[in-house]
Amino acid sequence: MDALSEANGTFAFHLLKMLCQDSPSRNVFYSPVSISSALAMVFLGAKGNTAAQMAQVLSLNTEKDIHQSFQLLLTEVNKPGTQYLLRTANRLFGEKTCEFLSTFKESCLQFYHAELEQLSFAKAAEQSRKHINTWVSKKTEGKIQDLLPDSSIDAQTRLVLVNAIYFKGRWNEQFNKMYTSEMPFKINQKEQRPVQMMFQEATFKLAYIEEVQAQVLEVPYVGEELSMLILLPDDNVDLSSVEKHLTYEKFRAWTKPDCMKSTEVEVFLPRFKLEEDYDMESVLQRLGMVDAFQGDKADFSAMSAERDLCLSKFVHKSVVEVNEEGTEAAAASVVVECCMVSGPRFCADHPFLFFIRHNAANSILFCGRFSAP
Repeated sequence: MDALSEANGTFAFHLLKMLCQDSPSRNVFYSPVSISSALAMVFLGAKGNTAAQMAQVLSLNTEKDIHQSFQLLLTEVNKPGTQYLLRTANRLFGEKTCEFLSTFKESCLQFYHAELEQLSFAKAAEQSRKHINTWVSKKTEGKIQDLLPDSSIDAQTRLVLVNAIYFKGRWNEQFNKMYTSEMPFKINQKEQRPVQMMFQEATFKLAYIEEVQAQVLEVPYVGEELSMLILLPDDNVDLSSVEKHLTYEKFRAWTKPDCMKSTEVEVFLPRFKLEEDYDMESVLQRLGMVDAFQGDKADFSAMSAERDLCLSKFVHKSVVEVNEEGTEAAAASVVVECCMVSGPRFCADHPFLFFIRHNAANSILFCGRFSAP
């Protein structure tokens, strides 16, 4: 599993850099683990150069049994009885007239808890699109609707990979709604917009990273299975300069338990909800996974004996809500202490990066950038 969390982490940061460069001032939010696992499922059916390119983009060590590792990881992340809500919709949809190998279908189910569903793209493209959207909506409890936009599916479509994920966690330490107030969020030197800024003073793990002049704060979710890690540059430092230096190795080093100290901190964090979707085809091709999307080059012979079978579409959408809710504290008595010396301040009133980490699996479930309310 360690080799896999390393691979997934490396892939997560390659992707983060590309998505951040694509839209320097826009919000970014995606789930690297669910993109990796969706692609690894396709990788089961790939051979030759197609498989080599996929392994390289995903940073996979192909000698290791990666599918077994993904199975363990997905079981851990989606296990019942967690204190957080995570709803994922992962499925491959193939053209009805294509013959898919039963070994491939069985492996998808065994390792990725995902089935291959066959639809008639050739004869009923629009119906197929609606069917996929309905399925995604149901799997994500209505949080993700209309994943595939109009005319995104046509009669030439052969293989569609769908990957949608919704997350809602509750903080271990709740933010008191009474302290939430409107504050300006400085988008850049010239522009600011109002946000609903939450506030709490409590003990959190905090570190300062000289190398990029930024603070990193860990805010745990209930049960401390998951944490949000927020990377906030100093007031006068541009987030893009932090992004430039960022690698998975550095992130791991900066957020190691022995580097972060438990400190009484004043935390200001905006309330936000992000919904972002990405057509992964262009992003993945720029990262080096080219053949899988091209009919004359793709080799999916471990999936089907059909010639010219390629990945027509891969859509990823994820949703996160960040608000005051922590656990409902019962009969809490509030002790107000007056002290003149205030602890360090962590005031997220300008663009920052955030990561949601599954602590036991040491895996980054989500990466995001909040830069435009």
